[in-house]
Amino acid sequence: MTAIVAHRGLHHDLRENTLEAFEAARAVGADGVEFDVRRTAHGELVVHHDPRVGSLVIAEHAASELATYVPSLAAALAVTSGLLVNVEVKNLQEPDEPTYDPSGDFARSVIAAVAASPSRDEVIYSSFDLATCVVLAESSRPVGWLLDVTDDPHASLERAARAGLAGVNPYVGLVDADFITRAHALGLTVNVWTVNAPADLAAMFAFGVDVVITDDPETAIAVRARLDAAS
Repeated sequence: MTAIVAHRGLHHDLRENTLEAFEAARAVGADGVEFDVRRTAHGELVVHHDPRVGSLVIAEHAASELATYVPSLAAALAVTSGLLVNVEVKNLQEPDEPTYDPSGDFARSVIAAVAASPSRDEVIYSSFDLATCVVLAESSRPVGWLLDVTDDPHASLERAARAGLAGVNPYVGLVDADFITRAHALGLTVNVWTVNAPADLAAMFAFGVDVVITDDPETAIAVRARLDAAS
């Protein structure tokens, strides 16, 4: 059965990537949550999507200087225990990103933190950076390479398989039945982002993707239940 993962938690009325949003996702019945991890100036691991919290660059400040709603990775893992957790490692070579770690130290620090958590068995990793994915694959946890809207989907499948990754996390617009067939033939799981429209959700469930990552887990749950009842 396709798992439903709440993108940055349930954040209709709550701030995304917060402990409250993760708890709300559990409360509505999501199978899991997805969240983003960054590293502070002191090497602390915190959960936040953007490189800045307000005017503060996360990589240039201590966790104690950030807004109180920004949780540590340890706290996020604690409140999501028992759920499937997609930990996205934000290590990007982009103009609006103030730091990029080519050494793999950031990724390995995430691996170590997850290994120390009681929730470690529920974690899968992802990153848009293939080199970071390769480092994350040193762990015992599955890794999915995040594919952007401009990526060649079928060429990316071959690259992910050659890199020894467990899966790919494509943008929903890249996915069709042939993509799923080829991915599964290569032994890759398919975790699709960000699937919000009911028609797209229904298509992904029909294709048999492994995970849908959605901003609307309640709708996803309803669509999945309706399709299951009709089958």
